[in-house]
Amino acid sequence: MIQQYLLFTPVASLIFALTIATSIYTFSNPSLYGKFMLYPYAIARKQQLFTVFTSGLIHKDWGHLLFNMMTFFYFGFGLERLLAELSSWGHLQFALIYLLSLVLSDIPTIIRHKNNKSYASLGASGAICAVLFSYILFDPKMMLGIFMVIPMPAWLFGILFIGYSVWASKRSSDGINHDAHLFGAIAGMLLTLLLYPWILTHFIGQFI
Repeated sequence: MIQQYLLFTPVASLIFALTIATSIYTFSNPSLYGKFMLYPYAIARKQQLFTVFTSGLIHKDWGHLLFNMMTFFYFGFGLERLLAELSSWGHLQFALIYLLSLVLSDIPTIIRHKNNKSYASLGASGAICAVLFSYILFDPKMMLGIFMVIPMPAWLFGILFIGYSVWASKRSSDGINHDAHLFGAIAGMLLTLLLYPWILTHFIGQFI
């Protein structure tokens, strides 16, 4: 089973394993949070630039890690396999979507909090939202189980998710970086559109 994952989805397998291992290690070594977390104040002053990547390898707690990794497991592995079937560069394309979206999803946060010395962010949510929304472009009518219970077509979930992220971002009262979710989703869709310009026609065609 593991060999199959490594063979058909090597990039997703590496990201999955590395994120889980790093997050669990950090849980028992709290001092690493200070080194790995994203600090917009420092980034805006060209310091600790590496944290745009390392912050995506750590999570706040077990619940945060479990939710992100479950989402990645269901859609990250599927997306890489799909891209590999469409192109000989599919594995590289998947890596590009994930890593570039991880960076792009943090840019609005960096701009918004560039003068806030106490603000910090962590987690892979931006990149995972990118993977999810990229997958939705390929299969907008697939059914998602929201909270593992509520069935909902992916296209409707996408609309509700973006709407909620915009609303929640303006409130900014729950300690969650909704900007990363929103712009990660947007980055994932735009990058997929750049790689596969026909995806927009394909997406619309699913409803005609």
